Formats: sequence, C-alpha cells, structure tokens
Amino acid sequence: MKPLKEKISITIDSDILEKVRSKAENDDRSLSQYINLILKEHIKNLEKETF
Repeated sequence: MKPLKEKISITIDSDILEKVRSKAENDDRSLSQYINLILKEHIKNLEKETF
C-alpha cells in the first residue's frame, strides 16, 4: 500500500516562510499541515478557473 504522504525538500524565500510559519501557528497547525492546506486550496481554485 502506497503511503498517503511523501517527504520532500524545497527551497522557499525566508520572508514567505516567516509569514507561513506565523499563520500556521495562529491556526494551531504544523507548518507542514498548513502548507498542505494552502496548496490544496490553490489547486482547487486553479481547477475552478479551468472550467
């Protein structure tokens, strides 16, 4: 069975990381959970634009 999550390594601008970390903390989520949430929402919005 394939794992539901995969580990990756990315490079991100320090100012963006600082903002995302702050927002994740305010939302009581881990950085990883918050980034995943942002990406899911972004993809959902992109898919809406396509149709």
